[in-house]
Amino acid sequence: MKNIKAIIFDAYGTLFDVNSAAEKCKNKIGDKWEPFANYWRTIQLEYTWLRSLMNRHEDFWQVTEDSLDKSMKVFKINALMKNELLDLYRVLSTFPEVSETLKILKEKKYKLAILSNGTPSLLKELVSSNNLENIFDDVLSVEEVKTYKPHPNVYSIPIKKYQIKKNQFAYLSANSWDVSAAGNFGFNAVWVNRNKNIFDNLDYKPITEINNLSDLNNLL
Repeated sequence: MKNIKAIIFDAYGTLFDVNSAAEKCKNKIGDKWEPFANYWRTIQLEYTWLRSLMNRHEDFWQVTEDSLDKSMKVFKINALMKNELLDLYRVLSTFPEVSETLKILKEKKYKLAILSNGTPSLLKELVSSNNLENIFDDVLSVEEVKTYKPHPNVYSIPIKKYQIKKNQFAYLSANSWDVSAAGNFGFNAVWVNRNKNIFDNLDYKPITEINNLSDLNNLL
């Protein structure tokens, strides 16, 4: 990738481990903690897509709580754990290589930003709890356009912010549907395929595929 001026990161699943909330409660939840965490994430995403299609927007925190309610019932998890799980979701852990990789990119003078479904307050807390406050130039939320990824209006947010060309952006996500949407919008979209998944068939192939963010340093 050449002439990249800004690097945009998805937050959930790309920088921050969405399963880390349930993992921290695995002694209480038991062996089903991981299937439960995966189901919670799936329902959370489905609710964002459905709300966008229905034009019934609620912010990401409400969606996260609603999807947790259903997931706890499906997996028969004690309802008294709800607040604990929500509190942990506010402070999700980063993946191991994230902090060091971001520091290296910052030193190279790239403009760095997050573009996420999360609310501004949620994202601020995530960044702060992981000591990344001095890394990002901006933390951008879909709340600016009141609809969720993969709507094109979401990907227009950094364009309006930075006033640079689409092909001068690198966009990184662990979600292949998000990569497809960003790539179809015109960004140089890179798939962070941590779990050796199969890419979705959505009229786009990523510029490249990496195993984790540390591989990004070799691309730029």
